[in-house]
Amino acid sequence: MPITFGLGYDIKEEFVNEFMKTSKETLALMDTMQGHIKTYLYRDAFKPNSFLIYSEWSTNEDFTKFMTSKEFKEVQTLGEEMLEGPPRHTMYESRSMSRGQ
Repeated sequence: MPITFGLGYDIKEEFVNEFMKTSKETLALMDTMQGHIKTYLYRDAFKPNSFLIYSEWSTNEDFTKFMTSKEFKEVQTLGEEMLEGPPRHTMYESRSMSRGQ
């Protein structure tokens, strides 16, 4: 069953451009990982230093491999100084729904 994951970040204003660059590199890495379906980076129109990374994975196992990978840990460590506060992580489980349910 596909897994959807949201990563919310509030970035210090002086680091927004660096965060964008690092995020693009991370998204490119994610494209190479087994089970990755798609990922988008969203920016809040009313709070331009607030971002959401929306990611879909084929299985929870594939997602867990990414989250525990050396590459992801390096990006997380690199980004700590950029953050205004702790990141907000939310995991969603996709479900198939049909009319009448």
